[in-house]
Amino acid sequence: MNVEGQVELRFSEHMVRTGNHVNLSAVRTEGEYLWLAGDETATVERLILDSPDEPTRADGQRSFALNELVDLPGPLEEEADIEGIARAGGWLWAVGSHSLVRKRVKRQHDEAKALRRLAKVRREPNRFVIVRLAVQPGADGHPELVRESDDGRRSAIIGAAGTDNLTDLLVDDVHLAPFLAIPSKDNGMDVEGLAVHGQTLYIGLRGPVLRGWAVVLEVLPIESMESTEDPRDPGRLELGELPEGTRYRKHFLDLGGLGVRDLCPDGDDLLVLAGPSMALSGPVRVYRWHGAAATETSRVVRGSELTLETELSHGAGEDHAEGLALLGAGSASRARTAGGADAAATGTQLLVVYDSPAPGRRPAPESVLADRIRIGAPLVAPDATPDSPPVTKMQLVVTVPLSSVPDH
Repeated sequence: MNVEGQVELRFSEHMVRTGNHVNLSAVRTEGEYLWLAGDETATVERLILDSPDEPTRADGQRSFALNELVDLPGPLEEEADIEGIARAGGWLWAVGSHSLVRKRVKRQHDEAKALRRLAKVRREPNRFVIVRLAVQPGADGHPELVRESDDGRRSAIIGAAGTDNLTDLLVDDVHLAPFLAIPSKDNGMDVEGLAVHGQTLYIGLRGPVLRGWAVVLEVLPIESMESTEDPRDPGRLELGELPEGTRYRKHFLDLGGLGVRDLCPDGDDLLVLAGPSMALSGPVRVYRWHGAAATETSRVVRGSELTLETELSHGAGEDHAEGLALLGAGSASRARTAGGADAAATGTQLLVVYDSPAPGRRPAPESVLADRIRIGAPLVAPDATPDSPPVTKMQLVVTVPLSSVPDH
């Protein structure tokens, strides 16, 4: 791992009071702006970086409550467990974990209480949403999230009360249906990554991991006909049909037994933050899925299509990498196209944020440190064997039909 520096993220009193600044789960950059979310509330945060390319500090936090932008299906005070955000065009997207929750056992619980808590599983409706939020410049010139923009764009939601959510599409899925009733940290259904490319959303699953294969879903949000026909209806979206007539694609990725912890677009590639599906601290890696946006059917992705970019450090029960984003204009794929060997040597710089930060990441009660990581320079091709991890040099891309997934 090539850590080039750290960025101090400074938060307001409200954020510190909720503790959400030490539970960061998603990040996206937009020039000098930093969009963040945590998994303990139903808000999106915006900070301002002191530099879009080589930042050392981000502050000026503003918080946007989801319940003021869309009509959430659950109580206003209930968390949405936002696990991924994406920024494209005039929109910011956010996705909940879509997971059931098993009660956590804490150190102070005696044996009887621990057993009772482990038997309790709950479903919180606000976790089962995907939201598309309108972005426009505010009075101060900085981007802000609004329910309806001045040009008529309206924030909207998939998973509103009384409508289908993502998991409703999967109730008969041969691979994923058995895991919908299993809590997230038990290798059950657990969304932890989001990327947008064109009109398509890529949704990464921390779980389930099937015999070592991680899952990324591809869906196409469209305007809800119900909302279109009734202007009084709150803004709603639904999942439409992809060109081949299906409502979602499934991509199975060979991440060495790890699940998806975040997704980040880089040109037509997807950077995949990979980590354990269960309640473990590591290993944590960043992979590049080459040409992810060019897929036109459900895929099995392995070999030269996935390259290992870097391995991230982690603590024991702390410093869990949860989100990554590109900094500045740095993109290895674009740099190679535009600048040849010299540009390729600079690589891509990523910002990585952590859940449960170690004391060394807490310079002050109101701040945490994120890492600036350099990937893609230089490219190194290790000796490859049939059982070795994916190589770190682009090779011939081989298409593998979905029917070739082993069933034993």
